[in-house]
Amino acid sequence: MLNSQGFVLDPRLENDSTWVCDLALSQLRIINDSQFKWFILVPRKNGLREIIDLTEVEQIDLLQESAKLSKVLQDLYQPHKLNIAAIGNVVAQLHLHHICRYEHDVAWPSPVWGKQAMRPYNDDEKQAIILQVRAALFY
Repeated sequence: MLNSQGFVLDPRLENDSTWVCDLALSQLRIINDSQFKWFILVPRKNGLREIIDLTEVEQIDLLQESAKLSKVLQDLYQPHKLNIAAIGNVVAQLHLHHICRYEHDVAWPSPVWGKQAMRPYNDDEKQAIILQVRAALFY
């Protein structure tokens, strides 16, 4: 996906997620797996693989965006644990996962990827979550 600033989103991220909103540095996206409340922050700069590839100011911006998103997810969904990770073994483009985990979820206590097939949201459910998260971020 190419936007007006020339940012290119990895096709796998585009395929597996839906745009929620743009923050100061990052694009926020929801992963299309209804088994989890799972979001990613993707800094809108090309060629990034690691957090250290950002400038120091951008690193702080990313941390602040992550903290704000984390607070919103805790407030809205009260997870048992909030998993935050920048793994990137399959998709090298820098992206930061935020996954609400519950002791009763299908993958607990293992990682969410690679154990079970993704179960897409229906459009209404996904749109409701997107609107809820946007409203909480920009109250």
